[in-house]
Amino acid sequence: MSVVTDLPGIPTSAFSDRVVELLERMTLEEKVAQLVGFWVDQGGEAVAPMQGEMAPSPAYEEATRHGLGQLTRVYGTRPVDPLERARWLRTEQRRLKSETRLGIPALVHEECLTGLAAWQAATFPTPLAWGAAFDPALVQRMAALIGGSMRALGVHQGLAPVLDVIRDPRWGRVDECIAEDPYVVGTIGTAYVRGLQSSGIHATLKHFVGYSASRAGRNHAPVSIGQRELQDVFLPPFEMAVRDGGARSVMNSYTELDGEPVATARRLFTELLRETWGFDGVVVSDYFAVAFLAVMHRVAADRGEAAELALHAGIDVELPTGDAFLAPLAERIAAGDADEAVVDLAVLRVLAQKESLGLLDETFDAEPEAVDLDSPAHRDAALRLAEESLVLLANDGVLPLAGTARSRIAVIGPNADRSEALMGCYSFANHVLAHHPGVPLGFAIPTVLEALRTELPDADVTSARGSEVEGDDRSGFAAAVAAASAAEVAVVVAGDQAGLFGRGTVGEGNDAESLELPGVQRELVDAVVATGTPTVLVLLTGRPYAIEWALSGPSAPAAVVQAFFPGEEGGTAIARVLSGTTSPSGRLPVSLPRGAGAQPYSYLHPVLGGPSEVTAVDPTPVLPFGHGLTYTAFTRTDLEVDDAVRAGGTFTASVRVRNTGERAGTDVVQLYANDVVATVTRPVAQLLAYERVTLEPGEEAVVRFAVPTARLAFSDRRMVRVVEPGEIRLWVGPSCSVEETASALTIEGPVHEVVAADGRTATATVERVPAG
Repeated sequence: MSVVTDLPGIPTSAFSDRVVELLERMTLEEKVAQLVGFWVDQGGEAVAPMQGEMAPSPAYEEATRHGLGQLTRVYGTRPVDPLERARWLRTEQRRLKSETRLGIPALVHEECLTGLAAWQAATFPTPLAWGAAFDPALVQRMAALIGGSMRALGVHQGLAPVLDVIRDPRWGRVDECIAEDPYVVGTIGTAYVRGLQSSGIHATLKHFVGYSASRAGRNHAPVSIGQRELQDVFLPPFEMAVRDGGARSVMNSYTELDGEPVATARRLFTELLRETWGFDGVVVSDYFAVAFLAVMHRVAADRGEAAELALHAGIDVELPTGDAFLAPLAERIAAGDADEAVVDLAVLRVLAQKESLGLLDETFDAEPEAVDLDSPAHRDAALRLAEESLVLLANDGVLPLAGTARSRIAVIGPNADRSEALMGCYSFANHVLAHHPGVPLGFAIPTVLEALRTELPDADVTSARGSEVEGDDRSGFAAAVAAASAAEVAVVVAGDQAGLFGRGTVGEGNDAESLELPGVQRELVDAVVATGTPTVLVLLTGRPYAIEWALSGPSAPAAVVQAFFPGEEGGTAIARVLSGTTSPSGRLPVSLPRGAGAQPYSYLHPVLGGPSEVTAVDPTPVLPFGHGLTYTAFTRTDLEVDDAVRAGGTFTASVRVRNTGERAGTDVVQLYANDVVATVTRPVAQLLAYERVTLEPGEEAVVRFAVPTARLAFSDRRMVRVVEPGEIRLWVGPSCSVEETASALTIEGPVHEVVAADGRTATATVERVPAG
């Protein structure tokens, strides 16, 4: 046994006497047992990268002889009856309490990105849809419901949210991300953290950091971003979720930054995350990431050395199993190649986490009760978020369908009558049930076709698949063309199938070289449009595609609706928007790309990142960040901004928004800025604040934003985050590229170095002006 003294980073005085005394009583075997997970159902099909390459886990009884840190995805690896598994879990926790020397229960973690990833649990819209909704409050409500389901089943930690900022839509994991704007990612991700943790579940921020900037959008590929881009784009969402959301857990990124594997980066996990930001929770490894230091990155000679590198960096727990932290690390310590103290600080943090969750005092006496994992409250939140996330990209007047003379509707396309097409990669259906054909989903999820028939009961709705999502089979074109020709309007539902590692067109490991719609779907749309029947294209995708052909020209559909995997109520939401029961209010959280050759791209680009006379390539997106149409019209006027503000202070900006149309609608009011002259290049546009505002016809509202100048901060030439004095242009418009009403602000005083107390978010108040 080791004598516990003050350890690097955090002194033992930061922990309770109980936790410190537990550590002092532990053998080395008991310590490392607390730092690993055990995957009870690991022997199934792969649901993690290189799962089959890892060593098989020992027998469960042997693995838990000295205790256990975490149980890995006991609900989320195969379809198990939730109540039966909850009873099994209670029994196992009681066994750990009674049959191990120290009686410490295991922490249980699960995936929860689009809802609890368990059989029969509600499936919500994917994070890209959260970004499209621009509604942090609703995301927080959804997360609280997810957390409630998890807590009821004996789960303690959720592996969400993903705070990676989108840089390249070719990356397969775009559907797990929220937006290409770090402020949108930060505000919505922090809302998710607050919601989940309000239900007693520890949120885990993923993937710290830089993962989404991989070369050419390839999963696990190296990342070569500079320190300034890391600090100004990729780190702010994590800082917000830690400092403002109080996140209790962080997960490392698989990638390397300029040759340094993130899992070895002490400067990130210890110096920045803990010492600068004040994070005092637990850092967990992404699945097999510690072993990857030896197997893939080759910065460690073996898994024991990999374990020591990860622990020194600040990673506390190895997930999903103990490939490196168990025998390889123990053998390295026994051989005198590593000091046993390397594990002590991590053990203290793990024990403190269990103490804070009440696990050290939990008796597990209560018998588990049946839990409704898809209650009316779940479905209401799922429907609202799905509706708010739908983005109307184009419309020549064919929508809404209700109230028109079009009573014969042909619903066509590979995603028209498939429930799986509504769900993302980390939904239980596409993540796990894909390996279990014949097992029912366990909850209701009407397809777009089914929902349209329900929404428009008096219409004659026919259907034809036309093609599959992938492949070159055109044998269904004739039936699709016939159905469209006999109809008064055609709805073509195209897009993606989410899946893992080659199972599908988008999702983890499903990166793309092209941004054209998969398979022959574009040809199918062209064939339907060529019939002359007014055509509505509905895209169910996990990434934005290059669809300029669908938005302009004589062969373009009459309307285009973008849905980013809208979840179990997505079909109903689409039907309600198409009918006009609901007016679309989503906005693009990511630019609609011109093509794969223009990637990576971000609207947050400096002047030379856009079109110019010095290059023949125009990267300008087909539709910009923030774009989205409604069934009404809005004007935004009279932007008024404080004349001047001192660097480090807060300024006010107000704008008048009016519904000039004939029906109610929701505008997403977007305030943008450009730093006219700075010591380093700055984006031509930067979102400072946003607010959803619903107005009746003729109604006006004055939206007033209080914006901390730290929203304009950047890393100067010293790599210090500062607010510089100077002129700022501000505008409000329907997207980042349209300046509908503009003003200016002068930042005065000396350069302000950003500190923790500086505000990171803008606040909004809405003063309504009645119609008339």
